Amino acid sequence: MANQAPPPVTGPRARTRQAILEAAIRALAVDPSAPLGRVAELADVGRTTLHRYFPERDDLLAAVGVHAAACLTAAHARARLDDDTALDALLRVAQEYLELGDLLTVLFTGIVPEDSWAQDPTNDAALGALYARGLRDGSIDPRFDAEWALGVVWSVLYLAWSTVRTARADRHTAVTRLLLTLEKSLAPERPDLR
Repeated sequence: MANQAPPPVTGPRARTRQAILEAAIRALAVDPSAPLGRVAELADVGRTTLHRYFPERDDLLAAVGVHAAACLTAAHARARLDDDTALDALLRVAQEYLELGDLLTVLFTGIVPEDSWAQDPTNDAALGALYARGLRDGSIDPRFDAEWALGVVWSVLYLAWSTVRTARADRHTAVTRLLLTLEKSLAPERPDLR
């Protein structure tokens, strides 16, 4: 599963920078302590080139965080957050997040500073607004506060991605289980099921 980034960057410097970021994501997903030499090798650039773009490891990790925030924003756009019920949109965005692939592993390990991606105002506001809309349209159970409901999304997403990554289930099965679990967890209780 490839990391689905925002639209491609142009120009040789931008492409080199992008190649380094993508290599860092691949390297860090396998080994959170991966040395910069491994990142340079995967990006097919020399260490000097890598250091020209990212003088220190912390600079590279911060850039991965900014890249992650942009990828999340792009995932929101693909998920059409304003269409259908909020729960339907939340299910779509969970699928889009799963498509981020190795980037999810990097984010879940905590190696990338969380403040560089998780608290991005655009992304944070989008999910918060989706939760609030779910309460208004009745598609999300009002017994959950926003922190809990969104925590469920991230927890189940982690389970789905780790299942795919370790080949305990194929992608189709993991997506089916992800969506089923989120729908059953967050939808209001139906009176006929009591």
